[in-house]
Amino acid sequence: MIILDGEHLTLSSFKKIVFGFERVAPSLESMARVAKSRQSVEDIVRNQKVVYGITTGFGKLSDVTIDREQVEALQINLIRSHACGVGEPFSESVSRAMLLLRANALLKGYSGVRPIIIERLLDFLNLGIHPVVPQQGSLGASGDLAPLSHLALTLIGEGEVFYKGERQPASDVLKTCGLEPLTLAAKEGLALINGTQAMTAQGAVALVELTRLSRVAEAAAALTMEALEGVITAFDDDVHRARGYEEQREVAKRMRALLQGSALVTEQGEKRVQDAYSLRTIPQVHGASLRAMRYVEEVLTIEMNAATDNPLIFDDGKKVISGGNFHGQPVALALDFLKIAAAELANISERRIERLVNPQLNDFPPFLSRNPGVESGAMILQYTAASLVSENKTLAHPASVDSIPSSANQEDHVSMGTIGSRHCYQIVQNVRRVLAIELICAMQALEFRDVDKMAPRTRAIYEKGRLITPAFNGDRVFSYDVERVAAWLLDDEWESLLKFENKTHMMVNGGEVNE
Repeated sequence: MIILDGEHLTLSSFKKIVFGFERVAPSLESMARVAKSRQSVEDIVRNQKVVYGITTGFGKLSDVTIDREQVEALQINLIRSHACGVGEPFSESVSRAMLLLRANALLKGYSGVRPIIIERLLDFLNLGIHPVVPQQGSLGASGDLAPLSHLALTLIGEGEVFYKGERQPASDVLKTCGLEPLTLAAKEGLALINGTQAMTAQGAVALVELTRLSRVAEAAAALTMEALEGVITAFDDDVHRARGYEEQREVAKRMRALLQGSALVTEQGEKRVQDAYSLRTIPQVHGASLRAMRYVEEVLTIEMNAATDNPLIFDDGKKVISGGNFHGQPVALALDFLKIAAAELANISERRIERLVNPQLNDFPPFLSRNPGVESGAMILQYTAASLVSENKTLAHPASVDSIPSSANQEDHVSMGTIGSRHCYQIVQNVRRVLAIELICAMQALEFRDVDKMAPRTRAIYEKGRLITPAFNGDRVFSYDVERVAAWLLDDEWESLLKFENKTHMMVNGGEVNE
């Protein structure tokens, strides 16, 4: 059981809840803050004070005063009118993350909702009821209005949810689970949809997956190093200590550990003085991406514990301030950076793939085929990798530099952070498939060496990989191989494959890895 308090959610806890289905509960102290904040809203409604979003309309309609008798109608109309997202739904993991992050934000006690709102969000999370939330339609300022409206819609028994593997009407699932649809009171609709939880949820899911893939990228690079008899001297710690980036040193240290005991890699001057950049600068390039990932984790951790709705209630209701914490710019900039960091892992991997298949750059048969000419071998595998990295370059264009005014020009600058988060996740999927192709090609190239000379750690990866994709015995439909290996890269098995025996396993948030 993980206790939420609106202040201390980490990426590690996020993973346990979203992917590990760890149960959650609110802290007593945070729920007391929530109840106190709610009383302030009740006082505002009772005294008929003019406060944005509680007794007024929204956006450009903020100058329209709402009668006390219409306050509940205001909230339900808000949810229904704003639930106009389009396109394919977010994954269930992202939907779970949105529930978690919205509950955690409300637990800060600045939003004025009743405790039952948070309890119901956590009910959904614990019971595996995942709102169907279309991916497109958010501008990323005024929060993720459209996506979060679809989430809020399910709390009142409307819209659809994923439950036990099926897409079903929310009303049916609520009955099945013995839950009553909520009736939203003053400010609660606005508090549910004003926030950055869609972009933050999708961004955090992308970061979690990229964290693992960054380690897989090192493993793929290590197999390629052996296949091409790469110069391991370039990974000497003195080189990387001299530059000063800790992440670069860490990558070099792990590369040395992966290749320890290999009779295939070479020393400087043994076969060549130095390798091409795609081999020689693995620590520099991979390390730079890792450094970016750590920055993004810092931003997302702040945002996961942020109050992002509007208005916010302070000092027991003495101060109710309309601000702009719903603006997604910090997250948008970070996720645009993450897109570039992810894309670069694929860019350098594709260059290593080219060195594996191009007979002008190695001593293997053309395209790793045993019967070149009659067979094309890995020729089009490199084409596919090239296509994916080219697509990544388009997706990596920063979404955050765009803005289109909305709400009759009241909301005249927006972040487009949710677009950035979606593109980021697509880049991560492309990276996964490029790395799968590098592993396939590296394993095939090693067939022309002596696999008995591989390092113990890379040999273990090779042996596992050969259970997923056999050696080439003629041309076949390699699409199936790519998808099988790409799926394997999501397997928890990699945690043990990449974990150094009796040593610390470095996650994205740091930690020492000894040889």
